[in-house]
Amino acid sequence: MPRLSVVSRLAAAALLCMSASARADDVRPGPSPDLEKQIRAIGNKVDPVTSDKIYKALHDGQPTGGVKRTNDQAYGPHERNRIDAYVPEKADASSMPVVIFVHGGGFMRGDKKDRDNIGYFFARNGVIGLVMNYRLAPANPWPAGAEDVAAAVNWARANVAALGGDPERIYLFGESAGAAHVATATLMKRFAANGRLPIAGAVFTSGVYDPELERIAARQFSMPTPEPRNTAYFGPDASTLPGKAVLRQIDAPEVPVLITYAELDPIQMQVQAGAMFNALCNRSGKCPEVAVIPSHGHISQILAINTGDLSLAGPVLDFVRKAK
Repeated sequence: MPRLSVVSRLAAAALLCMSASARADDVRPGPSPDLEKQIRAIGNKVDPVTSDKIYKALHDGQPTGGVKRTNDQAYGPHERNRIDAYVPEKADASSMPVVIFVHGGGFMRGDKKDRDNIGYFFARNGVIGLVMNYRLAPANPWPAGAEDVAAAVNWARANVAALGGDPERIYLFGESAGAAHVATATLMKRFAANGRLPIAGAVFTSGVYDPELERIAARQFSMPTPEPRNTAYFGPDASTLPGKAVLRQIDAPEVPVLITYAELDPIQMQVQAGAMFNALCNRSGKCPEVAVIPSHGHISQILAINTGDLSLAGPVLDFVRKAK
């Protein structure tokens, strides 16, 4: 197990590289001054209740026209193995890219119905949006989330052509706990039949990629010990955490990756992003793409999608559109 000081230095160095790559001239529409003031008042806390309140009016009035929505398509046997599909009514191409979105919620909460803004945004921009649920902890501990992500990809491969999608251009996009599941399914070969998940790329947004790093850094980050969300999913036995940390188990073939985190993310999320950047760079010398999302926190960056704010939506859409 690496000493905390070593891991922290590596993550800090990676964060410097990431910040340098997020150039100031890449300016996109962000939150209004009033919204930004409310977001900054939340600070570095993860506060879904307050965040939902400040975005409620924007979500109630979000644009949804030109999109065909089909709810609750089953991709597996569990009651939460369901996907909502958002498809452009007038497609610009006969074979569109596909984004599977995986919600957050601390491994124990979350629902696709609260992320319909994601599906509508992609469909309005010529991309099929699939917004999925997955099994939750503590009833379904590690690696249930990653298993469900892999199952959803297999379902999409078999079904998106009928929707006008390209099975060879499926992208994963996960936030928070969902990013942990996406990273695990993408980077650990055990989750694909041939060792490689059949996707064109993956987006990791503000995820947990090494629960052991969080555990040993609890004092510096002023976090509770044990961390309830991590314990519920990864289990209470600290000796098993390294084997469940995707950062320590990267062995799947490479795919394009975009790593993002918010300017106002909790510090542990920022360090996790830096550590992931560092690990992927050191793996082959080919670094992933990165984006630091300005003027946003852990929750607001996701809620801002489909409100005219392209802080996070812009880099993700650009990433998906590159491989045509």
